[in-house]
Amino acid sequence: MSKLPALLTIGEVAHRSGVAQTALRFYEDRGLITSTRTSGNQRRYRRAVLRRLAFIRAAQRVGLSLEQISEALATLPDDHAPTKADWARLSRRWRDELDARIDGLQRLRDNLTGCIGCGCLSLRTCILNNPDDRQAENGPGAPVLRPTADPTTPAPA
Repeated sequence: MSKLPALLTIGEVAHRSGVAQTALRFYEDRGLITSTRTSGNQRRYRRAVLRRLAFIRAAQRVGLSLEQISEALATLPDDHAPTKADWARLSRRWRDELDARIDGLQRLRDNLTGCIGCGCLSLRTCILNNPDDRQAENGPGAPVLRPTADPTTPAPA
């Protein structure tokens, strides 16, 4: 059996990982992955980048931002392929946040049917944007116009 190459081209990494070449360049610009350059200025990636890309995609699927992913990957050496133990250690840090998101989405789902007739023209009784009429002190009208991280918590006035 032939020895696998230590370095991969951007096309090979894109093909193997399913990540577009433009995304690879973007991740590299953000410091999520690294490459070396040939004398002709072509990118070459260590094989470990494939596991780092799998890590990035898994973290994105659970809703983590690139900033959070970058912070996590910064705790690993650049040439280190994240292991199962690395994922377990890093994912523990995100557990509370993910639990809060799950709780918020479940409350949104459970309260969504109560919204059908209101149209949110008046937030006085909206169970999603104004639970317990917390916005009453802000006067009439629609003081909450943008979504918040927790859909059951009103945005500050």
